[in-house]
Amino acid sequence: MRLPDPHGAHWQQYLCDACGYIYDEALGDPDGGLPPGTRYADIPDDWVCPLCGVTKADFTLYQAPCLDTLKAQARATAWTPPAAPGRAAPGVVIVGAGRAGWTLAEALRTRDAQVPITLVTACTGDVYDKPLLSVALARRIALAALVKETGAAAARRLNLQLWAHTHAIGIHAPGRQLRTTRGTLAYAQLVLAHGAEAALPAPLSASTCWRINHLDAYQRLRAAIDGRSQALVVIGAGLIGAELANDLALGGHRVTLLDTQATPLARWQDQGAGAQVLAAWQALPIRFLGNTQVTQVTQVLRQDTAQGPRYRVRTACGQDLEADQVIAATGLQAPSRLAESAGLAWDQGIAVDAQTLQTSQAGIYALGDCITVAGQASRFIEPITRQAQTLAAALCGGDPLPYQNRPAVVRVKTTSCPLTLHGVPLEPCRP
Repeated sequence: MRLPDPHGAHWQQYLCDACGYIYDEALGDPDGGLPPGTRYADIPDDWVCPLCGVTKADFTLYQAPCLDTLKAQARATAWTPPAAPGRAAPGVVIVGAGRAGWTLAEALRTRDAQVPITLVTACTGDVYDKPLLSVALARRIALAALVKETGAAAARRLNLQLWAHTHAIGIHAPGRQLRTTRGTLAYAQLVLAHGAEAALPAPLSASTCWRINHLDAYQRLRAAIDGRSQALVVIGAGLIGAELANDLALGGHRVTLLDTQATPLARWQDQGAGAQVLAAWQALPIRFLGNTQVTQVTQVLRQDTAQGPRYRVRTACGQDLEADQVIAATGLQAPSRLAESAGLAWDQGIAVDAQTLQTSQAGIYALGDCITVAGQASRFIEPITRQAQTLAAALCGGDPLPYQNRPAVVRVKTTSCPLTLHGVPLEPCRP
């Protein structure tokens, strides 16, 4: 609920052009030093977006569009895909309801209020800010508060069909059909926005390790750890592992963080990121073990079986660590099943053309964490908005807006020692 303005004006919202975060004057950004009621004009110039780290200069005034507004915006550029005689136009089908899928749906609706859109997702499709999953405990964010808008509400607002709890099985590219667990969908254009999966290298397994890459998994982890202090092992001290370790420790848990590299955040060693977080963690229940290779993770039964199993993590040097929960934060990999079914070119991800984000098959496009451009992935928040604009222009027949891979600015949300890293390298193609 908006608070009344003392001068009679409404509180305003401002949109981060890089990542889509919305700054609400009524709510402020308490973690960033802005109490509720802080006007945008009063924000210091050195304040940064709490999600992606860009500055105040990258925000613009925002008003959430209703469907009537979208229709008015789109009248001049309305586009209708070709339809077979006597049949409804199939429209645009989007696979994936993460940030990439919903950002594209918004961009399409801004350009065209009439084009049919169907969004297929294996989850509920609820809209949420994924970066908040690694700071929710420190910020005392309740699980229900993580959802910004239910999938059903977003679908109504954008006038699209949402196929929730539906798995995409395969693509028949010649017939322009997507096979799903709910039936077959015809498409004029298909967009793969299904993201990347949390990698699980041997000897880790899904039966012994949590992988926190979406809201559903995070909710299940929180249900397993809330209520009592637990001993946790986090394997992988990159961006996600370091953020989770920091947040879980602030939430009252005892964390052992392992990595094969000598320091956390080793990818940014030249900026001293690892040394800074290690210094900040001295006051937290976090133990970091670098140069450590995990060789085995096994279940150990408790005497009190009602509490569930414990886990033993063995390292190459023969050390055994016991934990109530084990979390794998060992990187991301793009799933290949749909791409293979359509015969799409693959380069450590779905290879797309930077001009339009079209794949090697006509009528099939992709964006987000599942793609590579010239063999490089950029699995951060900021590129998604630019990719969605490129793709919306291509799908709606507008002037081309070529996408350009570029080093990202990343906000490391280790709240004990928040870092903004500049010139973050792109992920190279690996043989």
